[in-house]
Amino acid sequence: MKKIKFILSLVALMAVAISCSIEGISNDTSLPGAGSGNVNKVFDISKDNSGKVKITPTGDGATSFTVEYGHGTDGAVTVAPGESTTHAYPEGDYTVKITAISISGSASEQTFPLKVVYRAPENLQITTADEMKVSAKADYASSFLVYYGDVAGEKGTPMAIGQVLPAHTYPATGGPFVLKVVALSGGAAKTEGTKSLFGTPIDFETAGVDYFFGTFGDVTFSKVANPNATGLNTSATVGKYTKPNGVASWSGTYSPLNIPINFAYGKKIKVLAYNPDAANIGKKLNVELEWAVGGTPANGVAVQKTAFTTSGAWEELVFDYSAVSGIPAGTKFTQLVLRFNDSADGAGEVIYIDNVRLTN
Repeated sequence: MKKIKFILSLVALMAVAISCSIEGISNDTSLPGAGSGNVNKVFDISKDNSGKVKITPTGDGATSFTVEYGHGTDGAVTVAPGESTTHAYPEGDYTVKITAISISGSASEQTFPLKVVYRAPENLQITTADEMKVSAKADYASSFLVYYGDVAGEKGTPMAIGQVLPAHTYPATGGPFVLKVVALSGGAAKTEGTKSLFGTPIDFETAGVDYFFGTFGDVTFSKVANPNATGLNTSATVGKYTKPNGVASWSGTYSPLNIPINFAYGKKIKVLAYNPDAANIGKKLNVELEWAVGGTPANGVAVQKTAFTTSGAWEELVFDYSAVSGIPAGTKFTQLVLRFNDSADGAGEVIYIDNVRLTN
């Protein structure tokens, strides 16, 4: 009987031992493939100011990952090992949480800081068309702000990528003006560009303004020091028009105007003119207005001629377009043409002009 009891007790001890051993195996997460560790990530941040970040989670022994972006209302997304997920972030600082899931279902999580910084736009180009229609383009820009430069304390006008802002009417006086366009990145970085604009008055005094006077037929035109800073005109710089010997009678200059001449503000153009040679008295200066907005009137209609009456002193020449039929009220012209003595070929004449302005 004692032997039987001893054998039963031994069997019971062995059963307990086997039971404890099996329980220990089921809780052992240190075996290969049963757990996950070294949770990490790769952030691939786009450089085009889209804010897109590709997130690739990594971790030893993981069979899947969940990624919480730390931005927006999207919940966690599940990613398989070796795969990625992408999310668009505004500029700022974020915390991304990655949880690695093992084959046994155990989880290891880790948080990672993410900083998204947008780059400043590059290669900003500003374009102005007739009646001051503004457009712009720049690499890495998300939008633009436009400042026309004719109002104190101006708030920028928003402009989208590819948008052309409608015509802007500048006042008759007070220019030249500086148009400013700010290219926005979508974050803090921005890039500014400016364009100096001119219409009338044209006084050749403002630094940075391109008073463009191209030529046709071999006359020359340049900005020079005032040759006779007395009387009606004591300004420092003026325009010099030269018509060399033999140059064709129809020769002249042309200058596209950023800001159109607007006949709503008047139909008379007044020009300060200086003739150093008595032989030029009686010869006429032409002021011709071209490329009307909308095409009416056609080129060749808005032409006025006024003769020099003196030499050796500045005088004011008046060109009255109210006497020209076929010019509707409020017409806007985007090009100014000057010609001198168009009834004869060049004889080496030199004249000077300044302070071209529009009045009533």
